[in-house]
Amino acid sequence: MKYKTLKGLQDILPPEIAVWQHIENKAREIFKNYGYREIRLPVLESTDIFIRSIGETSDIVEKEMYTFQDKGGRSVTLRPEGTASFVRAYVEHHLYNEPAPQKYYYMGPMFRYERPQAFRYRQFYQIGAEAMGIDDPKLDAEIISMLSGILSAIGLEGLNFEITSIGCKKCRPDYRTALKNFLGVKLDQFCGDCQRRYDANPLRILDCKVPSCIESRKGSPPVLDYLCGECKDHFNSLKNYLELLKVPHTINPNLVRGLDYYTKTAFEVSSESLGSQKAVAAGGRYDGLVDEFGGPPAPGIGFAIGMERIIPLIKDSFSDAPGPDLFFCPLGDKAAEKAFLLTEQLRAEGLQVEMNHEGTSLRSQMRKANRVGAKNIIVIGEDEIRNNKIVLKNMTSKEETAAVLEPGELLNLISNRK
Repeated sequence: MKYKTLKGLQDILPPEIAVWQHIENKAREIFKNYGYREIRLPVLESTDIFIRSIGETSDIVEKEMYTFQDKGGRSVTLRPEGTASFVRAYVEHHLYNEPAPQKYYYMGPMFRYERPQAFRYRQFYQIGAEAMGIDDPKLDAEIISMLSGILSAIGLEGLNFEITSIGCKKCRPDYRTALKNFLGVKLDQFCGDCQRRYDANPLRILDCKVPSCIESRKGSPPVLDYLCGECKDHFNSLKNYLELLKVPHTINPNLVRGLDYYTKTAFEVSSESLGSQKAVAAGGRYDGLVDEFGGPPAPGIGFAIGMERIIPLIKDSFSDAPGPDLFFCPLGDKAAEKAFLLTEQLRAEGLQVEMNHEGTSLRSQMRKANRVGAKNIIVIGEDEIRNNKIVLKNMTSKEETAAVLEPGELLNLISNRK
């Protein structure tokens, strides 16, 4: 019997893992520049955390969560997104007592039981960032600018940044009424899920992916027309600050998010190169979520980058991790022993070194050195050990350099060639 990964899951293997590491390293560099600190969250949480924050009528809660009872009879869920888990930790550990804004980032797997398709897996990975404690449009502009910087640093170009405001608790009731009036006259044209959500949460209809529902909701009133004065001022300031930072963006009044906790600012980054699954990152403000979790009032804003969405956009242009700095080709047992010792000594000095462990011919060893992408090779035999001298061969230039068979001299010689 051959075992395989479960449907919708994947193994991430070399050389592709080098692309993942490149993205993560660039993101960490930029997070550090902006003062964000890493937080690591459990993948398993109480189900109530997600129902309360994401919303009972959302597709995620209704259809996509991996929820089950543990041996203690508690309902637990593999996290479908990171913000709810983060806010739980934020409240539980009283992180709101730190100077505002409190800035954190995380990286890791999320889980949703969706139909697997291109760039969408049941276990998928996100890089997320959250900034808490300040309701200031400058912070919104800063986090969007930081996201732009991360995507640019990893080599992404031609992305679309779309922004909008979805209002707050004060102005959303008026919009909800206007939306229900528009949708109600043709409710029979919508799918069963949308008809059920019409009374409970009509805004969910704007996020439905059923083609007939997308067509039927065309012409629905834009939320931007119903913003209260505070939300309108916040959004206008955000646009001004993005202009000041020269962050390219467009306003999309029909942009909706699939999570109930968003307020005011919402944004999405997309690429036309990905087809229908074109979103690569998204986020927004969630000023009431900490209150929902029993903490003191604390506004927040964040985003998440979908790793599986951005990997295809840079994979072809990304070169694999370089091969070893040095590859030893030993001839005979004594030479293998000497090469083994030198390999460990040079690794301790920071070089990437490999050696051949099989008693094969020199020709076979040279082929192996080529296959692993070695930059330099050294052949060690009885003569080299007796004379304490070797020849270092550069595999690119074919230049050969005589050297003493000592780790210090080899280290200097190879380091100067880097």
